[in-house]
Amino acid sequence: MSYTAHPSAVIDEGCTIGEGTRIWHFSHIMPGCTIGPGCNIGQNVVISPDVVLGRNVKVQNNVSIYTGVICEDDVFLGPSMVFTNVINPRSAVNRRGEYLRTLVKQGASIGANATIVCGHDIGRFAFIGAGAVVTKEVPDYALVVGNPARQTGWMSEYGHKLKFNAEGQATCPESGERYELKNGTVRKLA
Repeated sequence: MSYTAHPSAVIDEGCTIGEGTRIWHFSHIMPGCTIGPGCNIGQNVVISPDVVLGRNVKVQNNVSIYTGVICEDDVFLGPSMVFTNVINPRSAVNRRGEYLRTLVKQGASIGANATIVCGHDIGRFAFIGAGAVVTKEVPDYALVVGNPARQTGWMSEYGHKLKFNAEGQATCPESGERYELKNGTVRKLA
């Protein structure tokens, strides 16, 4: 095996797990899912069929990642955060053919106990605050908090709130990388 798993983890046949990935206590990896290299799957995590996790995805304890979710590289999923995959669930109505896709783009972080309502993509390097309830698309580099989640600012790729000057320029205090805010969109400058 090119990955490591705690003996209490259940790993079904038919899943793909990348080199160097670590899977911890009581987690269940279901058939048909793809987990990239270098991922960390915390305790009591469920990864459903057809889920795709990219390289270096960090999944904290007590997270269920349901069919329809795709996480690109370097995504962080905080403890006990929640994905949904059906917009109008009913116990007596089978909606397995109605799962909505949720794409979490590269470098995004989702805080502890946040809820992502299905069908709403999370932009690159976006930051979802702890306990937020996301009910719409989140732009690249956006900081969103609250219930329902509302954008309150912009974040750098290193996870610092950006402070833009009158010319629409900001610098990350940790990395020194520069960003531009123009027409409601943030981009990192070369």
